[in-house]
Amino acid sequence: MTQFMDVHHGMKGITAEQLSAAHRADLAIESEEGVHFEKAWADPESGTVYCLSEAPSQEAVMRVHERAGHPVTEVHPVPLSVS
Repeated sequence: MTQFMDVHHGMKGITAEQLSAAHRADLAIESEEGVHFEKAWADPESGTVYCLSEAPSQEAVMRVHERAGHPVTEVHPVPLSVS
């Protein structure tokens, strides 16, 4: 499977609890699309949220986010990474 980084905009003022709740909503349904969300980060000041996942496609990532109530239009494949 491929790793993807998606970017949400317009979430200015998001709290740690709201980020956690959104991530839990994704986790609750991710298996239905063959996706696994690994981690999420947020910048409350800019309203930008980033999610890292493994998925069969960009569309699968988008479907999970849509169904969980926080649609995303920006999903990028991550073909290379280092630790």
